[in-house]
Amino acid sequence: MKFDRIALSAAGCAAALLLSACGGEKGGSPAPAPTPTPTSAAASSPATSGTVPVSNADATAPGSELKVGDRAVVPFKYGNDKAGTIAITVKSIELGPKDDLAAYGDKAKGMTPVYIRMTVENVGGTDLTYSTVRLRAVGPDGKGTGVIITGETPKCQSETAKKDFKTVGATYETCELQAVRDGGEVGGATYGDGDGYKDDPIIWKK
Repeated sequence: MKFDRIALSAAGCAAALLLSACGGEKGGSPAPAPTPTPTSAAASSPATSGTVPVSNADATAPGSELKVGDRAVVPFKYGNDKAGTIAITVKSIELGPKDDLAAYGDKAKGMTPVYIRMTVENVGGTDLTYSTVRLRAVGPDGKGTGVIITGETPKCQSETAKKDFKTVGATYETCELQAVRDGGEVGGATYGDGDGYKDDPIIWKK
């Protein structure tokens, strides 16, 4: 993967100031035979299709406060044609050395990287291949760090779901690159995508 596709901006900065910090998815007619054949039954079985029903009651409630290592189950949409249910387990939230951003020169001046490592699991079994999940770092007060950063470093690889991520139990691991201002602290990570979570995200606290 290329490590130079990083884009940073500070909350509230103009687009022209990117890469800088600032303050502040049957039924049919009955068969004529009195008893359906095993083949027909299997064709309509949810188990055969590789999916399982997941109700909203199974999902982690918006606004839930979790700890690092906890698993959250959330409804998930990606693009216009992929939807299902996933589970996110945040494995660690840590500050990285400033030198990890040295390749970006002054564009990353005043920033310290934050690495959010997680496991993503396909719970519903729908086709979610090549999708990605985003988490955001927050400070100890639960508010944003004031810095927005996208990209990756050699020590924090941003992965997408592979071509087999369409069965129940399929997993992949990824790392989300975030940042704080130098001297700042990271207090946790949030998931704020999808209905109900945008205004009331799930948070994993350190």
